[in-house]
Formats: sequence, C-alpha cells, structure tokens
Amino acid sequence: MDYIRNRKSNIPFSLHDSRIIQIETVKDTLSFRVDRVFQYTDDEEKWFSGVIDFTKTDMEECSILVFNTPYGYDGEKSFSGKAMSLEEFKKLYPGAEFEIVTEGYCGYDTTYQGWIWQGENDPVFGIMSIWNRGDMIYRIDDTSVAP
Repeated sequence: MDYIRNRKSNIPFSLHDSRIIQIETVKDTLSFRVDRVFQYTDDEEKWFSGVIDFTKTDMEECSILVFNTPYGYDGEKSFSGKAMSLEEFKKLYPGAEFEIVTEGYCGYDTTYQGWIWQGENDPVFGIMSIWNRGDMIYRIDDTSVAP
C-alpha cells in the first residue's frame, strides 16, 4: 500500500528505530528500503517493511554528516567527521545501515539523525539531510510484522 506525506497530510507512521538498509536513486527519486515502518493506531503498534520514496529530489542538496567519534565530538565545540553526498556515502560505506533515532520534517527538508552500522564495527553517529519538492511516499508491504 502507498501512503503519501505531502506537507499537508499527517499520516500515522514513524521511522524512529527503523534502519535504512539500501539507498537508491533513479532520476529525481530517492528511495530507501527500510526494515520497518511503525504505525501507531488505537493504542496499538504495528510495523511493516517497505520502501520510502522522496520524489522531485535535488540530489545536489542532499548530504550526510558522518562523525568520527561515537557521539560526534571530542570535547566542547568541536566536530570530527566528514560531510558527503549520499552517493559518496554509498561508496565509502557499502552495506552500511542507517538507524534512524530522530526524524524531522520541515518544509522541503527532511532530517534523520542516528547510528551508522557497518558490519561488526562500533556504530558512528550521522545526520542525513534530504531536500525534495515532491511527496514522501511510504510504500509498505501489506503484511504486518509483530514488533
């Protein structure tokens, strides 16, 4: 089933604790395969696997910050890490999963903060920024999976 978050609708889904397991781009559509999309209705929590599509995406305005230390800093007012495009991220972190801890939606900008897991390595912190003028489409599998 497809559900659209189009800046005017409020749908009952959350990506908190989801993991982005694959990132793909086709023309101006950015797609994330996620291990779960949470749905909260009537005091019940369900989750589904699926794909999140961002349409009319400006890939040059999408980026990810990857922090070198687990919490992103070595002391006060310091940053240790690298800013990169999503394409660079896919090349430098093949097979990595981005676990979404915080999600934010503001105008044309979507921001995810969370942990980047790669193999048996300790996770590092990351902030992903997506800029798109189109819709955010939740393409979820029809079968609910128990949490």
